[in-house]
Amino acid sequence: MRYSEMFLPTIRELPSDAEVVSHQLMLRAGMIRRLANGIYSYLPFGYRAIRKVEQIVREEMNKAGAQELFMPMVQPAELWQESGRWQLYGKELLRFKDRGEREFCLGPTHEEVITDIVRNEVKSYRHLPRNLYQIQMKFRDEVRPRFGVMRCREFAMKDAYSFDADYAGLDMSYQKMHKAYCNIFSRCGLEYRAVEADTGSIGGSSSHEFMVMAQTGESEVVYCPQCQYAANMEKAEIAKPQDVAPLNANKFLPMEEIYTPNVRTIEEVCNFLQVSAKDVVKTLIMVADGNPVAILIRGDEDVNEIKVKNYLQCAEIELADETTIMSVAGSPRGFVGAVGIKCRVIADYSLLGAGNVVMGANKEDYHSKNANPGRDYDVKEFADLRVMHDGDVCPRCGSLIRIVRGIEVGHIFKLGTKYSEKLRAVFLDAEGKERVMIMGCYGIGIGRTVASSIEQNHDESGIIWPMAIAPFDVIITTVNINDELSHSRSQQLYDELSAAGVDVLWDDRNERAGVKFNDADLLGIPLRITIGPKKISENIVEIKERKSGAVTEIGFSEICSKVLEVKRKLLG
Repeated sequence: MRYSEMFLPTIRELPSDAEVVSHQLMLRAGMIRRLANGIYSYLPFGYRAIRKVEQIVREEMNKAGAQELFMPMVQPAELWQESGRWQLYGKELLRFKDRGEREFCLGPTHEEVITDIVRNEVKSYRHLPRNLYQIQMKFRDEVRPRFGVMRCREFAMKDAYSFDADYAGLDMSYQKMHKAYCNIFSRCGLEYRAVEADTGSIGGSSSHEFMVMAQTGESEVVYCPQCQYAANMEKAEIAKPQDVAPLNANKFLPMEEIYTPNVRTIEEVCNFLQVSAKDVVKTLIMVADGNPVAILIRGDEDVNEIKVKNYLQCAEIELADETTIMSVAGSPRGFVGAVGIKCRVIADYSLLGAGNVVMGANKEDYHSKNANPGRDYDVKEFADLRVMHDGDVCPRCGSLIRIVRGIEVGHIFKLGTKYSEKLRAVFLDAEGKERVMIMGCYGIGIGRTVASSIEQNHDESGIIWPMAIAPFDVIITTVNINDELSHSRSQQLYDELSAAGVDVLWDDRNERAGVKFNDADLLGIPLRITIGPKKISENIVEIKERKSGAVTEIGFSEICSKVLEVKRKLLG
């Protein structure tokens, strides 16, 4: 492609509304343009990167035995009502009616549609397993779209769905997808980790997120440097302490109620009573599927609501309102404790062995000091309910945990029968008995993968593309396009490289050399070949690697083979 003919509107200035590097550079490099809040058009340069990622995804999915299909983005409400998600999904599901007043939605995912296809076509165990995938646009009406294509409302996604006869088959399908995902992100040149994750609204028994490591990532990734354990913050496990000494009732101090006017927060309590946050019990009243529950945790820790939700196995959980708090504790928020509370009580592991603690007295403007379990309040349940910290102990090997930031680019789930049971996706087994299909689902954000690569691979001058997903492999920069020899040799090289299967952008513009070099750095194309009047008269050209900055002068006749050699090296 000639630069002079390509639609490539670059921007010199830093966009004021772009918060993260990928958003800034995708705008500056002419990759995307905003149409509406959270909705973007991909321009030719950006779409070439999208297509490169899609090709890698297709190759690895096909290699793993999956088959590509294409499903409608518009989905009927009836399918979602069958699965039960029409009522549960929330405002992210964009719903509308057609001219016949029939209800539809724009698909944020396709579990219902694929299950409907398979239940109508697969009737026997002989037709299982099956793994079907598509690369298609999705729409989720995010409450706060941000970070460009990283969290937008309309986005390209590869979603795959496996159907097996039993759970052993699901395990095999899941492992194939896990391996395929590792291959995909490795081929894309990304530094990533596969981490244990919560299943969220998709559901199922277990899942893994594939996280690209980046300081600008919106997610925290927990990992152990000594073993293979890794998880997102929602899922990160904290092992139950094994060396906690049992409480000695002989050391219990008399409990006393202390007047603490307007002292509500942990910090205020610590300052007022001159105690450490580790000696204070924080009591949160939450409502799980309509039922109040008291969650106790050490004052210097934070509750992980996802862990609480999973422990209680509830569909919805939220902090209680003032009316509910008064009904179970008899006091306003800020003075709630476990003494005499009228609801189920669950304590975090951080309170194992904790005695003579401070907590709310369930009386406005009062706190209890020297409260002890068993004597003053009852706790029959202890669980892992807190947020993990850097330096906590690995639940697998006991080493110290590390926390880094990451960007989710892929997510795989073991769905089990969550959808197949409700939508009656059944088959006849070898004995002629009807059984429910066992499902898995597997997603990759295509645009997110491109943006994540930029977050990992950039410098102050612009993007640094990995060769595998670069919009072009090589940019030929002709310093003076009006020089006849430079022009003819550039044309010759452009034709030779193109014939050899190299994606080439030829900067044939009548611009100053500095402008061309700056644009080449901004665009981040892996190899830049510079053809200048002085050197080309000596049959010499310059080749520069964008990532390393290494510059080599080489004879013109050798440049094509050199490019192919470097390309093979950069592709690994």
